[in-house]
Amino acid sequence: MRKTHSAERGQFLVLYRSFLLRIIDLELLSADADTAKLLGQFAALFAGLSYLFTFWLVFTPGRFPKVFLWTMEHFLISTTMVVVSLFSVLCWDSIFPDKQDVLVLAPLPVRANTLFRAKLAALIVALSLSVVSLNVFSGLVWPSLFSVTNGGGLFGAIRSMAAYWITMALAGLFMFCCVLGVQGAASLVLPRQQFLRLSALLQAGAFFVFFGGYILEPSLETPEALAAPENQRLLACLPSYWFLGLFQQLNGSMVPEFTALARRAWVGLAIAVCGGVASVLLAYFRTMRKTLEEPDILPRVPRMNWQVRFGSLLETCVALFSIRTLLRSRQHRVLLCFYLGTGFAIVLAYVKTPLGQQGFLRGPRGDVVDAAFLAASLWVICFAVIGVRVVIAMPHMLRANWIFRMTETRGAGEYLAAVRRSLLLIALAPAWLLLAVLFVFRWPTWPVAGHLVVLGLMGVIVVELCLDGFHKLPFACSYLPGQPKVYVVFWGLLLVLAPLSAARVERGMLNRPFSYFCMVALLALIAVAARWRTTASAKLTERLVFEEEYPPELLALRLDGTK
Repeated sequence: MRKTHSAERGQFLVLYRSFLLRIIDLELLSADADTAKLLGQFAALFAGLSYLFTFWLVFTPGRFPKVFLWTMEHFLISTTMVVVSLFSVLCWDSIFPDKQDVLVLAPLPVRANTLFRAKLAALIVALSLSVVSLNVFSGLVWPSLFSVTNGGGLFGAIRSMAAYWITMALAGLFMFCCVLGVQGAASLVLPRQQFLRLSALLQAGAFFVFFGGYILEPSLETPEALAAPENQRLLACLPSYWFLGLFQQLNGSMVPEFTALARRAWVGLAIAVCGGVASVLLAYFRTMRKTLEEPDILPRVPRMNWQVRFGSLLETCVALFSIRTLLRSRQHRVLLCFYLGTGFAIVLAYVKTPLGQQGFLRGPRGDVVDAAFLAASLWVICFAVIGVRVVIAMPHMLRANWIFRMTETRGAGEYLAAVRRSLLLIALAPAWLLLAVLFVFRWPTWPVAGHLVVLGLMGVIVVELCLDGFHKLPFACSYLPGQPKVYVVFWGLLLVLAPLSAARVERGMLNRPFSYFCMVALLALIAVAARWRTTASAKLTERLVFEEEYPPELLALRLDGTK
């Protein structure tokens, strides 16, 4: 009996370490990618955020008002919840064993519950590390300030710190169990093929919901807002305020406004934990059997075979290959949703104030377009193009790129034209069409039509800048992550600051025809120059770059005394 228990414990530890190091799918990275280093980079990033939340307290000594402390408590809780939820979505496919795990582990004498416990323990440890790293500084400094509301002193500080960490752990557990419950319920109800298709949509939707909810969540931390009858229905739908009430309850600084919120937190946590554990337990043991019994891909339904042409034969082939790879590759879809979700959050944060003041879909149609919406539309174009450009640089199946090497019969300039057509179709066209529908529906005026022309030219310029030096095929060439360069910071700041100033200048030119045509002519000239530059650079390249390598670094020792 002891030997059996010891063997199961050893199996659990081996599986736990393996699953922990594979918590994030790295199939799209190079062979040099290290999961431990990547998790360490995530932890360092979260710790840096925690430091930003805390360091400025050195320059603001003194006591803070109670409403400010409540606002900061809610901010820290909601930030922890959104980080845990996003990390849970990133680990979406690591919750259940994939087909490779089942094929390797099923013939071995490993019990299903051992596999389940190891998988769940790895996820919990990874998520716990994210919570701890995100609060490593703020969780040590802010509780001493929050203790003012419970009487202060040494006992108050200790109680406040314990309440803080318990609240963060429970809030993270709540979000993790919600994601588990949704995924477990979907895998339990749907066949495996439909679940695999729906899970991609659920992941993409979850990114935008979590980012959008975090940015658009209203500020209701004052006693008047918490007690207002018109806000009660809204507070009942915002879990971050539930756990704000829970923290106040654990901290001993309970006021009547937080009583109902704390009760909702306990009830919601119990429902989330029970629902998540139950659905995952039921789906987990069914999933292992369904993984082997049911194929991952449904048979093709006979339909009329009609191919869309996107220019020449090479341009059509590269465009169709890029579109289908992006639609079928789970890793690239998740990565693209992460980039687009981040851009979506930045845009929402910027237009939140004018959106709340005048709305987007209400009000007289003849209103003048606010400069904030003009800048936001420029950001949308930039984020869409750059996000797709980053994603297509990562391979789908790197071992299969020998097919493209054998069929490389044309010059790099022709391949560049095909990649340009793919980037215009995948990134620029959908974003521009979406913005065109929104702007024309809200402001159907000639200045809006002029702005759409400017958006198209700006998108073409961004596409050409992204293709400068890109002598590859989409999804077919190796990728080396983690190459920090100074110019990345420069272009990042330029991406944020340029649309702000450009929107103000454009708004003044839209109502002046001569100035507007001069601006359009200048943008067209810049687009032509950028295209000529990228094309000339491609023509100077002999072959496509399939293997990305670090540049060689030679150091001369000069032992002979020469200079």
